[in-house]
Amino acid sequence: MLYGIVAATTALLLAAVLTALLRVPALRLGVVERRRQRQRPLPLFGGVAVVLATCAVAVAGDRAGVAPLGSGVGRLLAAGAAVSALGLIADLRRVKARVLVAGTAVAAAWVVPYDEIGVPAGLLAVCWIVFVAVGYKALDHADALAGTVGVVTAFGVGACAAAEVMDGLAVLLSVLAAALTGFLMHNWPPARVGLGACGSLFAGFVLAASAVFTQAGYGLASSAGVLFPLTAVASADVLLVVLSRRLAGRPLLRGGPDHLAHRLRRLGLTPQGATVLPGIGAFAGVLVGVLMHIGWTAESGVFWVGAGTLIVVLLLLRVPVYGVRRPVPAQTGRATQAGRVLSTQAGRPVSTQAGRPVSTQVSGHLRVRNG
Repeated sequence: MLYGIVAATTALLLAAVLTALLRVPALRLGVVERRRQRQRPLPLFGGVAVVLATCAVAVAGDRAGVAPLGSGVGRLLAAGAAVSALGLIADLRRVKARVLVAGTAVAAAWVVPYDEIGVPAGLLAVCWIVFVAVGYKALDHADALAGTVGVVTAFGVGACAAAEVMDGLAVLLSVLAAALTGFLMHNWPPARVGLGACGSLFAGFVLAASAVFTQAGYGLASSAGVLFPLTAVASADVLLVVLSRRLAGRPLLRGGPDHLAHRLRRLGLTPQGATVLPGIGAFAGVLVGVLMHIGWTAESGVFWVGAGTLIVVLLLLRVPVYGVRRPVPAQTGRATQAGRVLSTQAGRPVSTQAGRPVSTQVSGHLRVRNG
């Protein structure tokens, strides 16, 4: 107990310090957020700080013998570090989505305990871990959102691990929660540092794989009933984006302001409110999942979480997020009179036969708004 407090405090302080120190190198190297519209660039080495702080404290406790991780948890941490390295490459340069998915799937297949849950359930677990990891990467579309949801989920999964007497896993999750909290000191709106694919993939992978560990030995239906509430917010965001882009006829991999926090901001919430509200939703889902795991509530609780998630998604789908494109009138024929033929010289306005100037620039009412 005492070591857990010391480890969490150390991880929090270490992550906070590393996040501040790595901000300047990220700016100098140009590792910044490119998609969000900001007044100043957002460096993306916050995830590196979270990974370093989590791994350093967890490995130090394991090597000292005060908090042994065990072979399974140690392999989980190593796989999480590998996934974070893949995410770091994605932060440094463009990486195709299928490469991220494939790399995460390989790491997940390496850590799933097939001997305890079986091969069929293990393959489903691999798919679920990849889904959650990618979902957390998608949650990093707003300041502090992925970090806040990650902290809440880490405490919930840690409680499940403690109930199963998985001390090493519980310590790892408490260290991860503390590291994310230290990072949030710099990521709370308006953010000074971003989590990036490195940190979001790492957090999502470790949380999902840890949750699978806590459900080893339970039935498939009961395990799924616990796992879904633990990740309801990430699942809702993915479902919302997929449905929205399908209904709008947009490619699934084309980015846009159609995520959870984007829609909440459209409804008038402040940046802080758009982070706190999903955090409250994550807490509610995690609470139901933990209570179901320890047997303090009926397994039907998952249906309430599922119904609430579906209602939220359907309501937010009604929020307009894509720009309305105005049709440009098409030319139906050629001008036959010499006085209607225009010529341009060096991009300057030219004159018609009547002598009136005509500009080559597009008029204001024809400009297309980029959604």
